[in-house]
Amino acid sequence: MDKQKKKNKGLKQIIPTLFFLGIGMFCGFFIGTVIGQNFDEERPIGQTLLIAGGLFLSMYAAIVVQLIIHEAGHLVFGLMSGYKFSSFRIFSFMWVKESGRIRLKRLSIAGTGGQCLMSPPDMIDGKIPVTLYNLGGSLMNVIASTVFLILFILFKNVFFVSTVLLFFTAIGYIIAIMNGVPMRMGTIDNDGYNAFSLTKSPEAMRAFWVQMKANEQISNGVRLKDMPDEWFKLPSDEAMKNSMVATLGVFICNRLMDKENFEEADKLMEHMLSIESGMVGLHRNLLVCDRMFIEMTGENRKEIVDLMLTKEQKTFMKQMKNFPSVLRTEYVYALLCENDTAKAEKIRKQFENIAKTYPYPNDIQAERELMEIAEKIR
Repeated sequence: MDKQKKKNKGLKQIIPTLFFLGIGMFCGFFIGTVIGQNFDEERPIGQTLLIAGGLFLSMYAAIVVQLIIHEAGHLVFGLMSGYKFSSFRIFSFMWVKESGRIRLKRLSIAGTGGQCLMSPPDMIDGKIPVTLYNLGGSLMNVIASTVFLILFILFKNVFFVSTVLLFFTAIGYIIAIMNGVPMRMGTIDNDGYNAFSLTKSPEAMRAFWVQMKANEQISNGVRLKDMPDEWFKLPSDEAMKNSMVATLGVFICNRLMDKENFEEADKLMEHMLSIESGMVGLHRNLLVCDRMFIEMTGENRKEIVDLMLTKEQKTFMKQMKNFPSVLRTEYVYALLCENDTAKAEKIRKQFENIAKTYPYPNDIQAERELMEIAEKIR
């Protein structure tokens, strides 16, 4: 990777941080200004501190509420576009449709505050509606923030209430811009980027449909290896410059892993990691985890494994410490590279605790099978 690409990658990584720092600085400055303008020497200091604390809490409440509104926007506009409910996640709390029932599970993905996944309608002439579903979250934030703005104008003379309403207004518009304006947010693409990507390419449209259908099947207990072969035709390198098409390539790697076709999976992952593509950082790091597993359960050259375990990869694995495939990789590393049975057993217990509330039991079963391969080698 040349210096310019590294520089661009670094800038993309810090965009989300800058946005949230901006929110914090705006709210902190605004709270200080409001407290200063409404300072009363006769008011007890404890009451002033209580007001300041209440305003800070309202800032966090505004972020949570606007995130919920955002994901609800995807759900509402998705339903309007012919999609069906699959899952709805806020932070690590995830409601999943499983065998016709909605169940509460837990899933945390670094770089995301929430996600609404839906089952897509059938393709007609190679197309499905994508714009409203992808931009629905930002649209709902704009609608909600406009309502909060009107309420702010109505209650502008009510000190505490008007300030809280202004928080809800500003944060909603910021989240709408963050997600609606096409950009790559750290390790993932935002909604605007996805909508733009899909409208540019029929191949990206099909890749998006396959990913959403695959997710629907996973929710219904079907493993990737048992899904239709025609869904998983490998795109060309040129096509995978599109981020949505590159994600289909990742799904194909995941499917080869599920089939335990490790040699072919490793060759494909090595190729995908070497070419210039639209693959997001999250997927890149997860593929590295899979390549580490293949090396450890194959020739097990620790120097090769450690080359994959870069500083960036270690940071990612720390951020995703409760993700099944990351835990599986750490388990196998402790077992086969470090020969530390006690550490491996501790990681295995952590895995089993996560498995109890993980939304996709079939993924858990696949990971257990991979860990059993390592155990047999040990």
